Amino acid sequence: MLDWTMSTPLSGSEERTWAMVAHIGVLIAAWLAMGFLCPLVIWLVFRDRSDFVRRHAVESLNFQISLLIYSALSAVLIFITFGLGVLIVVPLVVIGAIAALVVIILATIAASGGNDYRYPLTIRFIR
Repeated sequence: MLDWTMSTPLSGSEERTWAMVAHIGVLIAAWLAMGFLCPLVIWLVFRDRSDFVRRHAVESLNFQISLLIYSALSAVLIFITFGLGVLIVVPLVVIGAIAALVVIILATIAASGGNDYRYPLTIRFIR
């Protein structure tokens, strides 16, 4: 039986792999409209085994939560303006989605190289 709470440290290769998955895995989880699940699970499983993986998972999780909040605020703006906000929100959402994809790829590349990455415009709820 697997023990997910094992305290054995991860190797350098395992650290980079799980740090990369914390970022790129959100694209798979996003299909279920729950992009935050992948970094959340990785953070819960590996936070005590690798500080590197913990930092990347927390950064990715904070970014995904921030995106969720920004999306909710966009929906509220559209509702409050009786739909006129769509003229502003839709172009911003398209630009934001492209920007989010770019920074997720940049974070994944940084993790694969063993470097830290800080997402822009991120509210850091979890430290």
